[in-house]
Amino acid sequence: MRNAALRSNLLVPEVREVMDIRQASGYLGISADTLYKYASEGFVPAFKLGNRWRFKRSRLDEWMDRQSDLNAPSEANPDAKKPVRSEI
Repeated sequence: MRNAALRSNLLVPEVREVMDIRQASGYLGISADTLYKYASEGFVPAFKLGNRWRFKRSRLDEWMDRQSDLNAPSEANPDAKKPVRSEI
């Protein structure tokens, strides 16, 4: 039973509260180069520890929630663009 638990831990990467650029890019599903650019431009919440970028998971989650709210069509705004189905 212990061997199964050890194997399952190897398959699932640990997600920490404070992540480096490699961990955060994997968490967000984007390349490390893109995340570095976004952090440098202030587009994503990040901070530098020494000369290395660090990302708090909770802040990234909040940021993603805000971004999804901004990009979602609102029921209050009937003029918001809705996806168009292609006719087959």
